[in-house]
Amino acid sequence: MAGTFVLITGAWHGGWAWRPVAEHLRAAGNRVLTPTLPGLSDGADPTPYTLEDVIDSVVDLVEGEDLHDVTLVGHSWGGYVIAGAAPRLAPRLRKLVFWSAFVPAEGRSLYDEVPPQYQALFDGQAAASGNNSVAMPFEVWQAAFLPDAPEDVQRTVHSLLLPQPMQYFTQPVAPLDLDTLGVPVVYLLGEDDIALPPGEYGWNRFAERLGVAPVPAPGSHEACFTRPAELAETLLKA
Repeated sequence: MAGTFVLITGAWHGGWAWRPVAEHLRAAGNRVLTPTLPGLSDGADPTPYTLEDVIDSVVDLVEGEDLHDVTLVGHSWGGYVIAGAAPRLAPRLRKLVFWSAFVPAEGRSLYDEVPPQYQALFDGQAAASGNNSVAMPFEVWQAAFLPDAPEDVQRTVHSLLLPQPMQYFTQPVAPLDLDTLGVPVVYLLGEDDIALPPGEYGWNRFAERLGVAPVPAPGSHEACFTRPAELAETLLKA
């Protein structure tokens, strides 16, 4: 059954990152919206916004377009965004889908959930940036986020990434109360996703936090670029 998808990106991305997946979802008869979030447009000043501003922008989009029967999808950092928006949009939602995404816990930000080496990277980047933002180093991107692509593709996509406002990583979001929410929740877990190292800091703990079994999804953390048709099919079946 066709419906409406609102696809929320992870850190450093704009709505453009969803285009290959969105094309497959639209070909199946769905309406698809892929917003670029505040502070993540080319040339945008990342300093004035909070994570709450980002959440507000998604709520405003769904309400402003008067969308219903929405599958709201969040990738990676976007898990915080959809978790913040979902309680305010619950009557309009068909499903909430986390794809290799962070799931909020009480009082814990994304910064609190990543390994120490990422914390050190974020701290150093933000301090050196002059505007409290974090750039993605190519070597980290290549090895952990998009290892399943040729180097020319890795470099091309990396060149499109924008610095992420550090405050988006340090501000927490209230955890979901799934009983009150009343919306089905799915957790898609990338089969080859090593953006968070397996073990203590691995992605599988977030499905456990939701109380659901993870559903396998194809590819690496950035399968939206390398395996978009399969990822779209997984979203349709979720």
